[in-house]
Amino acid sequence: QVQLVESGGGLVQAGGSLRVSCAASGRTFSSYTMGWFRQAPGKEREFVGTISRSGNSIYYGDSVKGRFTISRDNAKNTVYLQMNSLKPEDTAVYYCAADIGPFLSAQPPIRSYEYDYWGQGTQVTVSS
Repeated sequence: QVQLVESGGGLVQAGGSLRVSCAASGRTFSSYTMGWFRQAPGKEREFVGTISRSGNSIYYGDSVKGRFTISRDNAKNTVYLQMNSLKPEDTAVYYCAADIGPFLSAQPPIRSYEYDYWGQGTQVTVSS
């Protein structure tokens, strides 16, 4: 089992940058595929991106591709989401999630039900 705690959210102006982090408990962090999702008020949870256990494979949702970067540091049990060129429509609660299963390049885990553990979320607000 793994516990996830997000941090780093906040208020930023449009065009700005922000990095959110997700710290995991336990000694098996490197065994999990990690993902980021977001949910805006009144909307469904949206896939942001996912990263393989080693960090060598990453897949992004179309709405953030080219602006957001996911990385992980297995020695620190932490996954990061670097967000650049932020837009007001990026405003949401951002969640990290852990998937016990492997990252399959042909079918990366982009659906929330594929993830086994979730953090509590961190609010990101982008002002126009």
